Amino acid sequence: MAEKMPPSPGGGITPLQQMLASGTGAILTSLFVTPLDVVKIRLQAQRTPFSKGNPTQGRAGGCSQSHQGGKCFLYCNGLMDHLYVCQNGNGCTAWYKAPGHFTGTLDAFVKITRYEGIRSLWSGLPPTLVMAVPATVIYFTTYDQLRDYLHARMGSWNHYIPLLAGALARLGAVTVISPLELIRTKMQSQQLSYRELRVCIQSAVAQDGWLSLWRGWGPTVLRDVPFSALYWFNYELVRTWLCRQAWLDGATFMVSFTSGAISGTVAAVLTLPFDVVKTQRQIELGDSEVHPVTASKPSSTWLLMQRIRAESGTRGLFAGFLPRVIKVAPACAIMISTYEFGKSFFQKLNQEQQLRGL
Repeated sequence: MAEKMPPSPGGGITPLQQMLASGTGAILTSLFVTPLDVVKIRLQAQRTPFSKGNPTQGRAGGCSQSHQGGKCFLYCNGLMDHLYVCQNGNGCTAWYKAPGHFTGTLDAFVKITRYEGIRSLWSGLPPTLVMAVPATVIYFTTYDQLRDYLHARMGSWNHYIPLLAGALARLGAVTVISPLELIRTKMQSQQLSYRELRVCIQSAVAQDGWLSLWRGWGPTVLRDVPFSALYWFNYELVRTWLCRQAWLDGATFMVSFTSGAISGTVAAVLTLPFDVVKTQRQIELGDSEVHPVTASKPSSTWLLMQRIRAESGTRGLFAGFLPRVIKVAPACAIMISTYEFGKSFFQKLNQEQQLRGL
C-alpha cells in the first residue's frame, strides 16, 4: 500500500516550505506536460503552416492560433498560457520548425525525437519556468494560507472554504502576474531593451493610466477564478470520499493524483466557454502589440461569446474540448499530488527536528 500522507489542512510547515513544494510541483508538471503541447502544436502546424501570408485559421478553443503574417501564437501547457508575438514567424523557430509529415501523436513523438533530438520536445520549457513557476508558487501558497485561516476563523469544517479560498487565491495570482505577462509580450513583439521597455510602459501609463498594465485581466479572471473555485471544491470532496472508501486516515499519493485528475477535468469542462473567449482576447492582445495603430478595440467578453455563438452555435463555445481535458487533467493530477507529497515530506522533517530538540 502507498505510504499514507497526512490530511492537507493543518499546516505543520512554513510558508517557505509550501513555496518549495509548489515550485517543485510546477517544475515537474512542466517537464511532463510540455512535450504534449509541443507535439500538438507541431501537428497543428502541419495542417496550418505558420508562415508569411497564411490566412487566419484555427479553432477558437485551441491553445495555438496563427494569424495572417504569423503575428500571434498562443501556447498553453496546463499550468498557464503564454502569448507569443512573432513577425512573419521570426522568433518562433523553436516552435514552428519544418512541420514534417506526422500521421498521429505517437508518430510525431517518434519522428521529432529521432530527427530533431529529444530536447525538441521541451521547446516551450524556458518561458514556462519563468512565468508558470512563480505564478503557481503564489497561487498554491496563498490557497493553503487562506484555507487554514478560514478554518481557524470558522472553527469547523465547511465545504465552501476550499471554494472561497481557491477563488481568492487565483484572483490574487492572476492580478500579480498579469502585468508581467503584458510586459513580456511587449518585449517579444517590439524587441525592446529594458530601458526602452521602461519608457514604453511610462508612456502607456501616462496615456491610459495604471490600469493599462492589466489589459486582458478580465477574461483571464472569468476563466481562472471559477476554474480554481470548482477545482478546489471538488478536489477536497473527492479526496475525502476516496479516503473514506479506502479506510484511510490520510490521502496517499495515488488518492491525491486521482482527485486532482477528476476535479481538474470537471472544472475544465465547466469553464471551457470562458477559455474559448480568453483565447480570442489574447489573440487580439497580440495583434494590438504588433499593429498598435491599426488594432481595433478589443471586444467585450459578452460580445465575443455572442459572436462565437452566432458563427458556430453553442458548440463553438465548447471548441477544443478534448485537447483541453487531455492536457488539464494530467497537469492537475501531477501538480497536486507532487505538492501534497512535498508538504508531507516537510511535515515529517519538521516533526523529526522537533523530536530531536526534545
